[in-house]
Amino acid sequence: TRITLQHEALLDDATRDLIAWQRANPKLLDIHFVADYQESMALAEVRGGAVILSASGMCEAGRVKYHLANNLPRPECTVLITGFQAAGTLGRRLVDCARNVRIFGQPVPVRASIVTTGGLSAHADQAALLGWLRSFRHPPGQTFVVHGEPEAAGALATALRRDFGWPGVEVPAYGSEWRLSGL
Repeated sequence: TRITLQHEALLDDATRDLIAWQRANPKLLDIHFVADYQESMALAEVRGGAVILSASGMCEAGRVKYHLANNLPRPECTVLITGFQAAGTLGRRLVDCARNVRIFGQPVPVRASIVTTGGLSAHADQAALLGWLRSFRHPPGQTFVVHGEPEAAGALATALRRDFGWPGVEVPAYGSEWRLSGL
């Protein structure tokens, strides 16, 4: 958070507006940091107004799954998804307006509102990645593009081959195996 606030100019308008609101209304925020598992699980009992911030890549693991299982069925709740959600993940199913999902093998109806916002992802876009890779003095012997949707990953791999002349650029299929030599 501290680093993000040092670079507000890089955030989108919605995020900057949210930061400005927070600064103008500091007394409206009553923040409590949950320290352990038991305290986190006790949040399931909260029925008044609350904001639960929970981190997990694409809602696939950790405490966020418990919070979602408890709150997705509640129409008075809102789930805010703040980052990219890959195809096939729980987070993506929520962003794509699934009305029912499975969590811990159990069906969970989605009655909560699902809202998304950009500007908070820690991942670089293609232009930023290419800028960083451009600084390499020598191309790596093998490059695997493993992040992003297949179309975006393919476009990045094409740019590396075409614009950089890098050999050995691959977008591996899920579950594929590669033998690395020279390590």
